[in-house]
Amino acid sequence: MPMTFNKNQLEYRVTLDTDLNLFVVFDKQDESKVATGTTIENAVHELAKIA
Repeated sequence: MPMTFNKNQLEYRVTLDTDLNLFVVFDKQDESKVATGTTIENAVHELAKIA
């Protein structure tokens, strides 16, 4: 079940891809903006770059 978070005005949804062992974050306002990372923090940082 995805979880939704809010950090510095960036709302995002987090999932874990267990096949790849990566966290996947989606911009809650624009689901086409997606980023991945080995940690949630890393994935959110990558999403912030494109959001």
